[in-house]
Amino acid sequence: MNQPRDKGLNGNEKIEQAVAALQQEPTQEQLAHTLTVIRRRIKEHGQLVVAVEPNLGSEQMQLRAIRTADGASWWYAFTSFDEEMKGAEPVQSTFLVDMEKLFDAALAVPEISGIILNPWNRTIQLDKTLIRIIKGA
Repeated sequence: MNQPRDKGLNGNEKIEQAVAALQQEPTQEQLAHTLTVIRRRIKEHGQLVVAVEPNLGSEQMQLRAIRTADGASWWYAFTSFDEEMKGAEPVQSTFLVDMEKLFDAALAVPEISGIILNPWNRTIQLDKTLIRIIKGA
């Protein structure tokens, strides 16, 4: 396994492993374990890779969102640059973001349903309820 190039990503393989286990055994206990792993990474000041795009009419960038079949908009993030590269379409621009700040922002933006981690592989869809559980709110 390749080591992340940024120390903020070190430890995110634990999230990937927990999500893989959850996919193999989708139980409440495994979900609780996966959310706990994500909470620990937040406490360790873990980071995620997010895709950004130009915000039309502004010099600022905005997080890219994907729309699910039900019409909901979700931000997406990756646990590593390797996970980002697994997608069919290459992400044009990315940056690292503090996990806690990303989760707080998702809770604050009404039009976003939550965050999808690793949308191409070892995916977990964190709606606002799950994000609040992770944050202990």
